[in-house]
Amino acid sequence: MSELVTGGGTGDGGGLDVRELRDVGEFEDAVRLFDAIWHPDPGNRPITAELMRALSHAGNYVAGAYEGGRLAGASVAFLAAPIGRALHSHVTGALPGRGAGLALKLHQRAWALERGLDRITWTYDPLVRRNAHFNLAKLGARAEEYLPSFYGAMDDAINAGDESDRLLAVWHLSEPRVLAAARGEPYVPEVPADAVAGLAVLDGLPSPVPAGARTVLVAVPEDVEALRRADPDTARAWRHAVREVLGGLLAEGALVAGFDRRAGYVVERPGPAGRSGS
Repeated sequence: MSELVTGGGTGDGGGLDVRELRDVGEFEDAVRLFDAIWHPDPGNRPITAELMRALSHAGNYVAGAYEGGRLAGASVAFLAAPIGRALHSHVTGALPGRGAGLALKLHQRAWALERGLDRITWTYDPLVRRNAHFNLAKLGARAEEYLPSFYGAMDDAINAGDESDRLLAVWHLSEPRVLAAARGEPYVPEVPADAVAGLAVLDGLPSPVPAGARTVLVAVPEDVEALRRADPDTARAWRHAVREVLGGLLAEGALVAGFDRRAGYVVERPGPAGRSGS
């Protein structure tokens, strides 16, 4: 699944009680929350209460954020390779406007550090602007791999009718940009004056533009979820254009330096005089 599909980065998280979930009733509450967010087919839920129970019992991360005693967000992650160093966050969902998404990620980071882990990974839809900003700016994570059609066809209300391309976000927990983000200082990438756009919009549709510059800007639509409902053909065109440009750049060894609210993804091509993207 994807992380934070409801824009859980808004709000400051004040007044939330974030804790690990331990009993079957709490896991069932998390399932109901995820159902309310994704509206999946009953046979295709992001995760079941039984699996959460097993993961928790085996020492993995299953947590919830409570507001006034009611569950406002939940997150499930499992230990991953490299063994003893990484946690993979499979699903996080949060109600908007409460700061539950940010509170859960900071709790997840503290949990991982307490166990000697140094990174957390997760996937997210590269077309969802608010998630790109949340993950790369507010958390200081890095987008390190483009994964086309990663989950195959998905039938929930948010992803249905689209292809499940994902970016792999890697959160290096003690990196300076992450430490700053944890203090409430979002990471804002430099956009050089000589940066060029990798996508143009022609007749209302995104069109890849050959770009020989060191820094390439890859735009995304304002609200791809609304676009899927109103104009699925245009949403599909954005999917394929971003896959071609952003996915192609990463396959060539380029680095995503960050996400700018106006310019989109700021991507640095490799080169002897290239910028580090840090």
